[in-house]
Amino acid sequence: MMEQDIERILFTEAELKQRVTAMAAEINRDYAGKAPMLVSVLRGSFIFMADLIRGIALPCTVDFMSVSSYGKGTKSSGQVQITKDLSEDISGRDILVVEDILDSGNTLNYLLKILQARHPASIRLCALLDKPSRRVQPVSAEYTGFSIPDYFVVGYGLDYAEKYRNLPYIGVLKPSVYA
Repeated sequence: MMEQDIERILFTEAELKQRVTAMAAEINRDYAGKAPMLVSVLRGSFIFMADLIRGIALPCTVDFMSVSSYGKGTKSSGQVQITKDLSEDISGRDILVVEDILDSGNTLNYLLKILQARHPASIRLCALLDKPSRRVQPVSAEYTGFSIPDYFVVGYGLDYAEKYRNLPYIGVLKPSVYA
């Protein structure tokens, strides 16, 4: 039933697996000898985070934050709020923020400033998808899975109105669904 709402598949399950495995290898190389804390930005990144961490061969910990600037819409409202904060102190820790999509940059700009004020040893961003054409804040990811045009995408954790997260691929949602 959900598949009928998909205009086309952008990245297959196999393509996602291959790219996430490569990203984990980059993280293993860059964090060699360290024990990073991966911070998953809920809810969209939870599937990506689960697959990514299985490829990380370092002693690492995880924590979760929930930050929203979308509500039930398709575009960022520009107003960001933390709806779930970290459970642990990050002072002196190497932090890797794991996000599903870097879009306008509003949410991540806000989140990175908040986390930086908590005095981590380092902070980097890992985003599965990057939509540079929509950027309004100067945010970039050190690790990026795929750069995409301005499509409204769902699947592999990404949603529209809390639906489609469980699709095993990333697809372009038909505009008729959200128009």
